[in-house]
Amino acid sequence: MIRNWWRTALRNMARNKTAAAINIFGLTVGLSSCLLIALFIRHELSYDDFEVKGPRIVRVIMEYRFGGGGDMTRGNFTSTKVATTFKRVFPEVESAVRMTNRPRIVSYRDRLFSEERFMFADSSFFGVFSMPLLKGDARWALSGPKKVVVTQSTARRYFGDEEPVGQLLRIGTDSAMYAVTGVMADCPSNSQFKFDFLASFSSLYANQDDTYWDANYGTFLLLHSGASLPGLQSKVTAFMKKEMAGQGAEVNFLLERFMRIHLYSEFVGFEPGTSIVYIYILAGVALLILVIACSTYINLSTARSVDRAREVGVRKVIGAGRGQLFWQFIGESLLLCLIAVALSLGVVLLVLPAFNRLADRQLPVASLGSLPFLGVALGTGIVVSVLAGSYPALVLSRFHPVKVLKGAFRNTRSGQGLRQSLIVFQFVISVFLIVSTFVMGRQLSYIRHKALGYDRDHVLELPMNRSLLSSIDYLKTEMKRNADVVSVSTCASSPVTIYGGYNMRNSQMPADQQLSVYGDPVDADFIRTTGLTLVAGEGITEQDIRDAHPGEGPGADTMKQPVFHFVLNETAARELGWTPQEAVGKRMFMDESRPGFVKGVVKDFNFQSLHTPIKGLVLFPQFRADRLLVRITGEHLPQTLDFLQATWKRVAPGVPYEMHFLDDSYNRIYASEQRLGTVMNLFSAIAIVLACLGLFGLSSYAARQRVKEIGIRKVLGASLGSLAFLLSAGFVRLALVAIVIAFPLAWWAMSRWLQDFVYRTTIDPWVFALAGVLVMAVTLATVSIEAVKTALLNPVKNLKVE
Repeated sequence: MIRNWWRTALRNMARNKTAAAINIFGLTVGLSSCLLIALFIRHELSYDDFEVKGPRIVRVIMEYRFGGGGDMTRGNFTSTKVATTFKRVFPEVESAVRMTNRPRIVSYRDRLFSEERFMFADSSFFGVFSMPLLKGDARWALSGPKKVVVTQSTARRYFGDEEPVGQLLRIGTDSAMYAVTGVMADCPSNSQFKFDFLASFSSLYANQDDTYWDANYGTFLLLHSGASLPGLQSKVTAFMKKEMAGQGAEVNFLLERFMRIHLYSEFVGFEPGTSIVYIYILAGVALLILVIACSTYINLSTARSVDRAREVGVRKVIGAGRGQLFWQFIGESLLLCLIAVALSLGVVLLVLPAFNRLADRQLPVASLGSLPFLGVALGTGIVVSVLAGSYPALVLSRFHPVKVLKGAFRNTRSGQGLRQSLIVFQFVISVFLIVSTFVMGRQLSYIRHKALGYDRDHVLELPMNRSLLSSIDYLKTEMKRNADVVSVSTCASSPVTIYGGYNMRNSQMPADQQLSVYGDPVDADFIRTTGLTLVAGEGITEQDIRDAHPGEGPGADTMKQPVFHFVLNETAARELGWTPQEAVGKRMFMDESRPGFVKGVVKDFNFQSLHTPIKGLVLFPQFRADRLLVRITGEHLPQTLDFLQATWKRVAPGVPYEMHFLDDSYNRIYASEQRLGTVMNLFSAIAIVLACLGLFGLSSYAARQRVKEIGIRKVLGASLGSLAFLLSAGFVRLALVAIVIAFPLAWWAMSRWLQDFVYRTTIDPWVFALAGVLVMAVTLATVSIEAVKTALLNPVKNLKVE
């Protein structure tokens, strides 16, 4: 009997090739989309799940405020004092690790590399995190200065077939020799830590700081029990109140569960996280696409129920029961879904490399052959076959054989209400995704083109190190020999991201009442190079740098007291109680160690993500620099870039040349939003295609059902246009209903999404108008194909056929 069912199913698919092709294609595309999204979501949800002690690990977040006023400033940074103090004071803490990412120049023999993924960590790292060594002893690998552990791929890159352990690497601008003490496996793709080098934290000589303010490091605590976290948090808060009593500032530390950082934390870690909201959005899109594919299957199956009514009648007459017929049609649905599952696995295998590039992830191909993934794919196919096949099976198995064989069902409209409802539902989803895609695209375009207060076009950024400071003036002069180089500047942070934290006060404020502020050490060319706008006063000069550091540089005078000249942004001036014009010439202090005067005020600019409001900022003169910014005209671009590279290699041969545009740094801040927008564009297009496929199948079937009516109307003089309108009008009305339902839903969802941005675009009416026009145009184009084809048929030929 089962063999007969399969044979019948194959014959029906062969007899109705269009419907079968639409169903298989729709289910294949829907399942492929769901499997790709499932791979991505599974990868994101699995972050750090290999960490055996992960539930007991917490990250320390610092919050502080000066003078008791304003909001607390928070960040994923601490001083080195926190780890040692907390381990000593709180019995709940079993171990602690301090970490920091510090790009370094690494050389071995005659090879020189600039390594971005260079981290420092305490020797307790291997006792806290589950990253075992392949070679070396974890107890001693990082237990002293000038020791480094390399990953397996890094060892192969530097040493080839040589034994890595025991080799010496020249690291940093001071050319210090580090001993390779171990080799570990490459960091997993689902790890918060991705590094090629892990050096001993004691190599920084910063592990004995006795202050909470030099907060430039990440701190992780391993607790004896994860359940002790709430109680420990209360103890930490009480302890810090005692520690900071009478110091004019509030400092507290929040404990954040390590396993929640990637998806739930507002603070960026060593790797950008993914918001759990985006996971929900992608999961919702996957579900909606699958629903559209299932709806198309149900629609086509119920529409074809009249064609199969006679078959059902004959089977019932010869003894087939309702249950047998039900499971026969479920079996046909299962066969079709299994074909779609097999095809979708092949599609995922083919497109996975492209999807990895699109999503900026390394989803392994091997996971496609894993039992869990195959189980999910097969399970999804079975669930879809049952859900999509149950209603058509119930409808077909319910037919009465006597009525069917008499032809009573030939002109029935059985299931029409359901089909119309499903069409509306499909287009509600499509319109919702179209509007959402438009709004996301507008926000991303707003981010890319917003006037930030500085000019990031045609500005190059190059990482620097201390070895270049002695020759920086010469390097600038040589670069500016090219007519297409406008200006060159040094700074600690580019205007894209400034996170250096300081405090400030004016001369009327007590020393113990200070305001939190961000700061950036810059040189005299910074304002010109970045295109900042001065609204009052003047910018920093070379003389200001010498006044701030009289004991450094040419003509050093160690007896002279330093005097700083500051440039504030408008927000910092306002927080100090001044207008921009009033601020110029006023006396102020930064950290008490930098007394000076306000020399100028620049217009507010976005120096952090658009997710956050503009805060107070101070630009101050400093010899130290970590970045070199070069503004160029943009003309003769290839030649200019070649000139800059040649100049760099000639002046600084010991420093790798690693140039990128400031635009690239800016775009990296919004990488997750860009990925979401791109993925939404892709899957919105897929959803619309699937909805149109279902619409095409239904319109084709509806046209065939009315072929004699069309023939009679043509004989009576109906025009081609009126006939096409007759066949299309019903579907157009359904699309209009879908638009009316989808617009409020899309407006609500996108309004909620935009609230995450302090600076955001507006949802204008034309977005909805454009989405509506697009949906109506697609609907008309899809339905009109079959409508016009049917209207062009010879009426005489159709009326002769019974």
